Order: sequence, then structure tokens, then C-alpha cells
Amino acid sequence: MDKQPNILFLMTDQMQGQVLRLDHVCQTPNFDKLAQRGVRFDRAYTPNAVCSPARASLMTGLLPHNHGVLEVTHVVDDDQCVLRTEHPHWAQRLETDGYKTMYFGKWHVERSNDLTQFGWQVNGVTGGDLFKGLRDEVLVGAKEASFSVRKDNELPEGYQKSILYGVTDQPIEERGVGLTTELAYRHLQDAVQEDDPWCCFVSVLEPHDPFICGEEAYSKYDVDAIELCPNVFDDLSSKPNIYRKSGLAWADFTDRHKKEAAACYYASVTEIDEQYGRLIDLVEKAGQLDNTIIVLTSDHGELLGSHGLYCKNYSGFEEVYHIPMVVAGPGITDDKVSDARVGLHDLCPTLLDLVGSNEIDVVDSASFAPVLRNPESESANFQKGFAEYHGGRYRVTQRVVYDGAWKLVMNGFDFDELYNLDDDPYEMTNLIDVAEHRPRLRELTKYMWQVIRDTGDRSLWNSQYPVLRVAPFGPEILTD
Repeated sequence: MDKQPNILFLMTDQMQGQVLRLDHVCQTPNFDKLAQRGVRFDRAYTPNAVCSPARASLMTGLLPHNHGVLEVTHVVDDDQCVLRTEHPHWAQRLETDGYKTMYFGKWHVERSNDLTQFGWQVNGVTGGDLFKGLRDEVLVGAKEASFSVRKDNELPEGYQKSILYGVTDQPIEERGVGLTTELAYRHLQDAVQEDDPWCCFVSVLEPHDPFICGEEAYSKYDVDAIELCPNVFDDLSSKPNIYRKSGLAWADFTDRHKKEAAACYYASVTEIDEQYGRLIDLVEKAGQLDNTIIVLTSDHGELLGSHGLYCKNYSGFEEVYHIPMVVAGPGITDDKVSDARVGLHDLCPTLLDLVGSNEIDVVDSASFAPVLRNPESESANFQKGFAEYHGGRYRVTQRVVYDGAWKLVMNGFDFDELYNLDDDPYEMTNLIDVAEHRPRLRELTKYMWQVIRDTGDRSLWNSQYPVLRVAPFGPEILTD
């Protein structure tokens, strides 16, 4: 029997999907090379634009309302947002099949940080013993970092000042992205010499805010030449009021600040590209590249000044829901771009499908392995998508629905949003009140209720109470 394919899973945090497009200013030579060996998805999305819910969905194939992690775990009480452990994770399937499984870097799926119970044999999670050991080794005699460029979050008055972006003299080897990659590199060196198939998951915190990069990477970008997206100047007049309110935190930002922030963010992505390139090169030099599935993706995106906002949470904009995704490896078509609407949670059944492991059969997600094998004929079968947001610190409810170019953001806290992403990629024109689009709105809402019903989202499904009837159409349209 042939050896099952290895898996190298490269995860970033808060990385925009659009930075991988060939015409984008962000410099990613290794990621571009990887895309030439596989399929790049231009419409990949996250099922939730917050770290913990998205990562738990990736591991289980479940939407957040089913796995139980509705927001980041470190900001709520211990009995809230608890991962439901009765559901299997895809790494457990791999472990059963004889894989050596290794995890390095940010976890943020649940609180225990005991990854062995979820199928990961080598636990290199940030804050764990392996990571601390390497950090202590590398940081012996290290100098305190300083910044040549820096901008802090200082508004509104009364909140703690915090850094949003900066250029540091601290070497990358001493920062999180370098430490995580080095730890993975050392263990991967051993794994490629062994007979058993392996799965190496590498998860860096970058380019999550604060956007910190080194001098060398920053020098690759001409700050003055960076073009700001048109939606940076969106006055949000047709959007929910809470978007405008949250944007007050950056009311003091000049165009120069916005360009510096973008340059630091892109430079951080360039540093990740270089570090992850080391791992890909290691696999290639070991002669295992042709038998290794490589996945590059992120948990969610980053607003990066679009619509006057940074970070994520508030808003259903593409900058936070559209994620990078490249999949390459044996049996996968090379050098193709797909417009299939695939979700981060769909990677769970897809990976198991690709390696021939027992499936995790849930209605929340679906394998898109057919697209990887034949994107030209199969992409048309993957045009719908569904995401959900339950708030974070502040309780709000959103559902994001895709069908081809059309996108509905159902806001339980304010009026809704409707966009045609082909005609309006920057989401400047909210079409929610345009009468001619009423039939389209109805169809998108109908799909939303279908997913809510089929996946057992009991909270929204039971929102028949009169004062809670805030969707454009109610669930009874499913009976039509």
C-alpha cells in the first residue's frame, strides 16, 4: 500500500485574502510559488471572523452554534464559549490512521491547551513547554526592542493606549513568527526522515494587530506609493450605525498613518512568507514535496482601514470574511484559480477526503476535494456560503450569506446590507432598499433560514416572537 500523503498546514492570523492576488502590492514569492503548484481560491471565506470560533470550526467542520465556541475564549467566564468535546476533530482521524501529528504556535480553540486530547501528539502550542524552552534558548542575551515607526491607538479618551503598528529592530528569530516556525522546523526535520505519514500544523499570530514588522521587510515597501482602497474613505452613511461608532477609535488617523499601517501589515505578511518558505523548502529537499498536501489559509481577515475601520468584529465586510486559501499536493490540479465559495470549516472534510480517512459527517460543512481535482468543472457547484457572528464583548448577531456574486449581511442589531460583489467589490453601495433586488433578497434570506434549520441553530430558528422578527423575511418562506 502506498504511503498516505503528508500534510503541511500553514496558518496565519487575521490575513486578508486579497493579499495573495497577483496584482496586489504585498510581496509573497513563496506563496505565489505554492499557488502555481495548486489551486488558489479567490472566494474562500471564514465561517466566523473571530479567532476562536473560526479555529474551532476548522478543527470540527461545525459552525460555531454547534461546537459552542461563540467568541474568543479568554474574554469570558470559564463556563462560557466552551468547546463541545463530543465532536471529533480531523487530527484524531489522522492519529487513528497512523499519522505523526504535530502542532506549533497559536491554538486558541479552547482553554486547556492540552492538544493531545484532540489528536495532536506533539504539542508545540504557544505558551507550552516546548515553545517556552525554545524561547528561553533564543532570547538569552536579547536586547530590548525599539521602534523606528510607531502609531498607537489613543482614542476615545479613557481607554488604554495600545500600539496598532510599528517597525522594530528586534530580529525575526526573536519574535513569535520566527520562534513558531523554528520550533516546527526542528520537529519537521525528524518527521521527514521517518516512515510514517505526518501532519505538521504551523500557526503564527501574525499579521494580527498590532502590525509589527522588521526594518528589512518594511524597506521593501514604498509607503508614499501605497494606494489606499476607495472604501477607506467610505462615510458609512448607508451602513449600520455601530460601524460608524466603532470607527471613532481611528478618527485621528491621517492618510500617512493609513499608508504606514498598510506597509507594516504587508511587511509582516512578507516575513511570514519567508518563514513558511523555509518549511516548504525543507519538505522539498527531503524529497517529499510530491507526496505532501500543503494548505495555506487564515482564520479570518483584517479591515486594515477599509470603511474607516481596523481589526475585525464589527462589520460583515469582505476584508474580514474573505480569507486566503491555497491547497497543493498529490492529486490536486496545479496553477489554477477557482471562484468556488469554500469555507474554512470545509477544510475539515476536505483533508479527510484527500487522505482517504473516515469522514466527519456533519451537515455544516462539505468536502471540496472535487474542486481541487477539477476546478474548471466543479467550481460552479460551490457558489453558496454561510457565516455567523455572535458578538464579542458586546452582544450582537449577524449572519452572512453568499450566492455567487450576491451577499446578504443580516444584522440583528440594525438594518441589513445587500451587495453585488462583482459590481461593487469594495461594498460601497448598500442595495438593501432597492426594490428591484427584493426577489434576490428573498432568495438569500431563504437560504439563510435553510442553513439555520438544517444545522440546528435553535436560537435563531425559534425567533418567531413578535419583537424578534427582524430578518427581511421569516423562516416560513421555506414552505413555499
